Amino acid sequence: MPVLYALFDTAIGVCGLAWGAHGILGAQLPETSAQKTRARLLQCFPGAGDKAAAGEAERAAEGIAALLRGEPSDLSGILLDMSTLPPFHRRVYAAARAIPRGSTVTYGALADSIGAPRAARAVGQALARNPFPLLVPCHRVTGANGRMGGFSAHGGIATKLRLLAIEGLDRPWEARSSPWLLREPVLRLPA
Repeated sequence: MPVLYALFDTAIGVCGLAWGAHGILGAQLPETSAQKTRARLLQCFPGAGDKAAAGEAERAAEGIAALLRGEPSDLSGILLDMSTLPPFHRRVYAAARAIPRGSTVTYGALADSIGAPRAARAVGQALARNPFPLLVPCHRVTGANGRMGGFSAHGGIATKLRLLAIEGLDRPWEARSSPWLLREPVLRLPA
């Protein structure tokens, strides 16, 4: 199956998805225009064919649109194709997908949860390269002591704060870490 992509409207602008035979390959948050969103998506997936979202891609687009309308939307079951990603990134993304809507965790706590307690910076670097924004909710990960950390999507930290506000966290620096981090066993994925 070739790589396909679709753009779709959301409450914050036009988003995009790319997918293939084994699941979603990437997601794109809005740029300043639909054309720029398309260009950014095609920069990551050159030669992808334009097609209306269907199957898993349609489910992902509908879930993302619902989340951005402020509606509860569990995106953790959307199939992602992480086959080309480094094993460490896969572990980080799997752990981040478990962070519930309306919660935040620190980069250090996320590193602890994957059994890499001294890898907070590496976790931040993996999240900065997250090809699945919202599907892997990297906006829910913050720095220590209430710092927001970075955000690589258009708009940077302002976009991160907007996404958290949509999820009901108007003051994310005061949010408590999610209790999911206290569960055992530690999340581990095969290499």
